[in-house]
Amino acid sequence: MREAKNQLICDPHTGVCSIQSDEKSYPTPILPLKADKKIKVIYFTDPICSSCWGIEPQLRKLKLTYPHLIDIDYKMGGLLPNWDYNAGGISGPADVAKHWDEVSLHYQMPIDGDVWLEQPLDSSYPPSIAFKAAQAIDPDKAIAFLRYLREAVFLKKQNITLEITWLQAAQKANLDELKLKALIHSGQAEKAFQEDLTLAQQLGIRGFPSLLFLNQQQQQKMIYGAQDFTVLENSIKTLVPQAKAQNYPKDLEGLSTIFHSLCPKEYAVLANISLAQAQDELDQAYQQEKMHRYITKNGNWYAKK
Repeated sequence: MREAKNQLICDPHTGVCSIQSDEKSYPTPILPLKADKKIKVIYFTDPICSSCWGIEPQLRKLKLTYPHLIDIDYKMGGLLPNWDYNAGGISGPADVAKHWDEVSLHYQMPIDGDVWLEQPLDSSYPPSIAFKAAQAIDPDKAIAFLRYLREAVFLKKQNITLEITWLQAAQKANLDELKLKALIHSGQAEKAFQEDLTLAQQLGIRGFPSLLFLNQQQQQKMIYGAQDFTVLENSIKTLVPQAKAQNYPKDLEGLSTIFHSLCPKEYAVLANISLAQAQDELDQAYQQEKMHRYITKNGNWYAKK
């Protein structure tokens, strides 16, 4: 694997997509928790971060296991400002294609790197700003919105810097498309994005995914990269020793009522079964016409009908 000289080269061993840092020292901000939650998770991510796609199974499981304890606040990190930011490493979009195919195999999550050959993106800032607009309208629907954007770029090879992709994602997530456009074009969403970048600098965030766990005493646990679920869970137990897991449906029918789509790795992690068994059950659901199946060159993914 190539040395991580460029933020679009994510190190599969650490699970981190690194970014440049200004190396300045900032005071640690006080981050308030919701009154009904014991832990706040500040999740720094990016719509085109392949390691962030790789952590989706574990993150989904964390949300289902500790919904009564955690509040996850999504922050955009600015992975790719443009193609002029770095003199070394990757020289252009075509260089990312092979790397994404390698990352797909490592995380066992379907990713089609050919988007960088067919519809290359020039920045991750536009979809990040679109997410901040969605978040301003409805934080919960914004997470679904982000999922649809990621499916578009990782699975469907779509250029998610284009407004049409945001509007399609907004429609699927039941977000007001006119409000979304207004927040984007007014500059309000961009201002919120810049605030995310400032917070990332203040906290010393240098890569994605980064998850800062905070308890009510402002004690912290920082997790860098696409880590196993046990690493995320141990962060909760360290900050809230009495934390108890909550049961959730682990069968395919039950999980399909929660999530509009599932990759085999996601189902395997959520159901605590092998990847092979997850693949077989999803294929059976497709053959029984209970789910749609979509084929990519690096694996299939499934969506409920």
